[in-house]
Amino acid sequence: MSTRIAFLKGHGTENDFVIVPDPDNAIDLSPAAVAALCDRRAGIGGDGLLHIVRSAAHPEAKAMAAEAEWFMDYRNGDGSIAEMCGNGARVFARYLRHAGLVPEGDLAIATRAGVKSVHLAKDGDITVGMGRARLPEGDVAVSVGERSWPARNVNMGNPHAVAFVDDLAHAGDLYSPPTFGPASAYPDGVNVEFVVDRGPRHVALRVHERGSGETRSCGTGACAVAVAAVRRDGADPSVTGSPVTYTVDVPGGRLLITERPDGAIEMTGPAVIVAEGEINPEWLENVAH
Repeated sequence: MSTRIAFLKGHGTENDFVIVPDPDNAIDLSPAAVAALCDRRAGIGGDGLLHIVRSAAHPEAKAMAAEAEWFMDYRNGDGSIAEMCGNGARVFARYLRHAGLVPEGDLAIATRAGVKSVHLAKDGDITVGMGRARLPEGDVAVSVGERSWPARNVNMGNPHAVAFVDDLAHAGDLYSPPTFGPASAYPDGVNVEFVVDRGPRHVALRVHERGSGETRSCGTGACAVAVAAVRRDGADPSVTGSPVTYTVDVPGGRLLITERPDGAIEMTGPAVIVAEGEINPEWLENVAH
């Protein structure tokens, strides 16, 4: 392990991340090490970790290296591996720009959910091409305490259950995962969004992210919510032929989600680098096992 391990801290609509630049994939980040780094009292603190690696240096991304130089090796706050993180993709792109590794404009980022297109605008906002939603068949439901709601099963490269509720407080404290059924709908767990209407094409959410608990924002969750709201409201662009944009308020800010007639979904929002420093390698070695 290198004697100097750099890190940065960043957030996208207050979904915060520990950033570990490691172009050559030389740092062994075990699940225990990631969980320790993301610990808000004993570590740096974050909802997740962005391990920044050149695609050619990572076995999971080598096949994408011709399309995207950089691979977002994303980990949840508990150390588990995740396919994709929308807010994380914006912060990932912000880091690459901050480090002088990419210019403003268009950028391709490799993820476990495929290559994602990103645009870094001059005004600071970052747009991420989130791919197309899949809408698995079958009814699902989520429950908190005595309350239960039907939910929309939306897959954005990772699984979501979207429930429209009368009051966001009905989601409870979200310390523990809401229960869901049937279990077969989400064999690997699920991100659960609770949604209320704020106005025409304007919704607000709270989310429990699997492996992280309630977070201040979830990019793929905001996309899943917009997709579910679009279908509920009869505005499916594949039917109308016109793109549709929803404003999605998250506890940490605001995102704009656009779905196009071909099904492509774009998410636009801010991303900020707030600090940088060095990880104590001896400490990391001790917590890595």
